[in-house]
Amino acid sequence: QVQLVESGGGLVQAGGSLRLSCAASGRSFSSYAMGWFRQAPGKEREFVAAITWTGGSTVYTDSVKGRFTISRDNAKNTVYLQMNSLKPEDTAVYYCAASSSRIVLQRGGVTYWGQGTQVTVSS
Repeated sequence: QVQLVESGGGLVQAGGSLRLSCAASGRSFSSYAMGWFRQAPGKEREFVAAITWTGGSTVYTDSVKGRFTISRDNAKNTVYLQMNSLKPEDTAVYYCAASSSRIVLQRGGVTYWGQGTQVTVSS
């Protein structure tokens, strides 16, 4: 069992930056691929980014490429999402996710979800 707790959300102006963190508790964090999803009001939850358990490979949805960076620190059981050049359309609840592989996670096959953290970008 893995518990995921997100932090770092908030209100920021367009063009600003935020860094989300996801702290994991439980066994075998380093064996899971980790990722981030988001859900805007009235929309379905969508994939944002994922990283392999080693941290050696990452993948992003097209709309955030070049602006967001996912990383992880297995010694701290934490995964991060650095978000730069934020846009109003990035406004959403951001969810941390864990899965058996990066590819499975990217396709929505999530084993564990966090509770989410709100990110609001004002224009």
